[in-house]
Amino acid sequence: MSSAAILEPGVFRRYASDQLVTLAKLVLENAFQPIVEVGTGSVFGYESLLRGQERIGFSSPLELLDEAQETGQLLALEQMMSNRALAKFASLPEFHSQTLFLNLDVRLIRNGQYFLEKVVQHLRTAGIAPSSVCFEFSERFDNTSVPEFGDLVTRMRKEGFKLAIDDFGVGHGEMKLLCDYPVDYLKIDRHFIAGVDKSPRKRHLVKNIVNIAHVLGIRVIAEGIETEAEFIACRDYGVDLVQGWFIARPTTFVSELQPSFPHLADIGRRRSSQSLDEILIRKQIEHLPTVYENQSIDSVFELFRRNPRQAFFPVLNANGEPRGVINEYHLKEYIYQPFGRDLLKNKMYERSISHFVDRAPIIGLDAEAEELMSLFANMENSACVILTENMRYAGVVSAASLIKVINEKQLKVAQDQNPLTGLPGNRAIRDFMKDTGRDDDEARFYCYCDFDNFKPFNDHYGFQMGDHAISLFAALMKRYFFSDGDFLGHVGGDDFFIGVRGWTHDDLNEILERLLSDFHDDVTELYSPEERAAGKIRGHDRSGAERDFPLLRCSIGVLELPQGLLLDDVGRIGSEIASVKASAKDSEGGLVFATFGETK
Repeated sequence: MSSAAILEPGVFRRYASDQLVTLAKLVLENAFQPIVEVGTGSVFGYESLLRGQERIGFSSPLELLDEAQETGQLLALEQMMSNRALAKFASLPEFHSQTLFLNLDVRLIRNGQYFLEKVVQHLRTAGIAPSSVCFEFSERFDNTSVPEFGDLVTRMRKEGFKLAIDDFGVGHGEMKLLCDYPVDYLKIDRHFIAGVDKSPRKRHLVKNIVNIAHVLGIRVIAEGIETEAEFIACRDYGVDLVQGWFIARPTTFVSELQPSFPHLADIGRRRSSQSLDEILIRKQIEHLPTVYENQSIDSVFELFRRNPRQAFFPVLNANGEPRGVINEYHLKEYIYQPFGRDLLKNKMYERSISHFVDRAPIIGLDAEAEELMSLFANMENSACVILTENMRYAGVVSAASLIKVINEKQLKVAQDQNPLTGLPGNRAIRDFMKDTGRDDDEARFYCYCDFDNFKPFNDHYGFQMGDHAISLFAALMKRYFFSDGDFLGHVGGDDFFIGVRGWTHDDLNEILERLLSDFHDDVTELYSPEERAAGKIRGHDRSGAERDFPLLRCSIGVLELPQGLLLDDVGRIGSEIASVKASAKDSEGGLVFATFGETK
């Protein structure tokens, strides 16, 4: 056994503080943890994490970095670990299309230009594009308070690196970073992700953080996901990328890294076709020519020359991810100045394409039309919304195109409405269940209403009287359910749907009993006095046999999704509604409640 193996960790720290880098070369390793696209399960990149510090007496990487800072070895240690991370990343078969996330200690910022120069040299040697590297600014310290920070960010952008805010929500100066610097990714701290599926406060915070980021053209990463429920919640709240033990633990072995986790795409939902919104949005996408941030200014001038009616073009990095847009008006001041174009191309002046990039809202193609319109409205002077598919540029939509999408969607919804009752049909009912299933801030009740003994009544008195009974019930629904959060739908024929949120069981039960009682009183008047007195009608069943039928009534099966239950599977909800509806039809009173997961 070696002498190193039998020494206590404290002995290492006491006698080898001035040799940290030398020891680190022997024991420290880079572990990679996948960062995954939430919609597809494809690996977008990896965060490089330091491992092995306990072998030289440090309980955590932060403790080791603090010691390195105190002994003047932090720069050398970080350079060694970043070089190793880049070398390991370059050994991956898909590294050209992936991103390596490297943590940058704020205490290195004063030496940041030197550190960055060494990283650039290593990238050239390894053949890695700068756009495949993202530096994470930890919020453990206030980055923006360091005077050299602004110049370092400018240099990083010029080189083509991506930037992320780490530990968002628990650190220093993160709102200043978000407001004043061109950030690509925002990593929500684990504190807000842990139990997000159960905490209304965390849900509201995560939803609003995601919305703010998307308006600013920033993609959101949820850190520290450890349960399926947390994953589903983050996906439903619009998070773009996820990271945590639920997906994969960090590993030092390249052979253990998977290129994708396809099962994530199916968790909590069934495979479905494109939504109406996505179909309509795809029809309006403009596939504009793009410019890459590492191209010359001349290429931009040429693009505007060939497209004189176009006022902007999307700007991408080398990986095909959108950075924003470049607007013609930024370049006009140079075009119309004497020697303006020559000035832009002058190396001493140093004005690259990245210098002129304006932020634009960025969101995935699977977003709803109303969400795109909201992003547009909240980003002043934005020329477009940039759409992505699998995190890569897919096209843009303008304000005019979005208006077309909204109008066509409204027309489709109108066409889906029942002409007799004016109530929305199955598409709208399904959308309501899908939207409310994802919003678990309060209890939701889905009420399926179905007439009993309608066929013999309709056969005997004719379809006009049958339509009259249907109209009566629709009018009663509208009388009792009129609040903004209430949803009324007409499934078809004599089947209806009522959806409410935030009601109590007792309140809803009382209103539904009134509805059934009023309908019974009204519809009974449609029968002849003799049949009304007998309480039955002679008719034929569906097999053609003649027999007596009770008078027409309505049965209502009510399915409750309790507060805190988040569900993205409309198929499962529909199956349980069908079960409780059958129980209601068999019951004496015609009204049955059930909680999701407890139906027979």
